[in-house]
Amino acid sequence: MNEDQKLDTSIIYDYQDYPDKESGRCDNCGSTHFNSSVKNYQFLRKCSNCGLTKSI
Repeated sequence: MNEDQKLDTSIIYDYQDYPDKESGRCDNCGSTHFNSSVKNYQFLRKCSNCGLTKSI
């Protein structure tokens, strides 16, 4: 994936396929503030700034 390319925030990405570029930071906006939840036995991490979601 290109550095300038933004990720689609409507998709839930798998952390194994898309690990963080910088540990603990959102790949889209660089924020460090996340909301966490559990859905269908999956731990989800959603950026509170842009909404990018990853299944951890």
